[in-house]
Amino acid sequence: MYKSIIRPLLFLLPAEKAHHVTFRLAKFLFNIPGVKAFNRSLFEIKHPSLERELFGLKFSNPVGLAAGFDKDAKLIDEFESLGFGFIEIGTLTPVAQEGNPKPRLFRLKPDHGIINRMGFNNEGLEPAVKRLRNRKSNVIVGGNIGKNKVTLNYDAFSDYKKAFDALFDHVDYFVVNVSSPNTPNLRELQEKEPLKLLLEKLMQENRNKEKPKPILLKIAPDLTFLQLDDIVEIIMETKIAGVIATNTTISREGLETSESRLKAIGNGGLSGKPLAERSTEVIRYLHQKSNGAFPIIGVGGIMSPKDALDKLEAGASLVQLYTGFIYEGPGLIKKINNAILKRG
Repeated sequence: MYKSIIRPLLFLLPAEKAHHVTFRLAKFLFNIPGVKAFNRSLFEIKHPSLERELFGLKFSNPVGLAAGFDKDAKLIDEFESLGFGFIEIGTLTPVAQEGNPKPRLFRLKPDHGIINRMGFNNEGLEPAVKRLRNRKSNVIVGGNIGKNKVTLNYDAFSDYKKAFDALFDHVDYFVVNVSSPNTPNLRELQEKEPLKLLLEKLMQENRNKEKPKPILLKIAPDLTFLQLDDIVEIIMETKIAGVIATNTTISREGLETSESRLKAIGNGGLSGKPLAERSTEVIRYLHQKSNGAFPIIGVGGIMSPKDALDKLEAGASLVQLYTGFIYEGPGLIKKINNAILKRG
């Protein structure tokens, strides 16, 4: 039904408008008595073999919703009923910001991909915290945090600290996002020294809490293997909980979409099927280089159960969906969990 009726209708709309329409419809439909229970009967799979325990958290299954889809924590309870084992909100910045000028979200249908240059558009911390306080489900929620566009890199820690402190009592784990290509100079924070300093400061803040929360790092797929070596070293030295691999790519290699179309779209991060191979390669490299010393959440180009299994076999402990969720619908969650059970 999703791919034959719902997706074709949504794809008639510009990508960002379709996203907002989907959220409004979901909010309306899921408030109808019985709809959440019906969706659980369709999509949710409960089985002990699907449960995962990582960094002190117990996940009901290893398939999560990646950051960027529900930035402002508007549909956590609704997405939980579709069978997700965890949901990552954000990227959230201390102060609300509009993000980059529109249009800024584009489908690459021939490639089953999406290009976005959203620019950390979000409503800020306060509305998200209010919604988190009022959520009904107990699904695991991650808080993906970043810095405001106007905050210079030398002062980035102040923004990450504000987000960390505001969300601390309301999320189960944190993700430090320094890998989005859509905020000017943000990726410079992935360089070894500034990244190590940022994570060390956050970990110190974390240790000052009564019950510290897991902190993970989200990295770009465009890092070289030498840079990935640095990432492994930094994770081991700072003792953060793990890594999310990967964010979107600035590469445009091997696409079926025409050069003229890509030129018209312009800059932005590419997600979806074209990212699958590289993100799995990064996962495998990190896992082997570190001898499996830390958990990896795999994301990037998961469009089928096989894509998810590839990432798990490469060394990921959990996986996340974004573009695959848009192209394949909620049925993909169930298909992946069934494939994991079948694999044994």
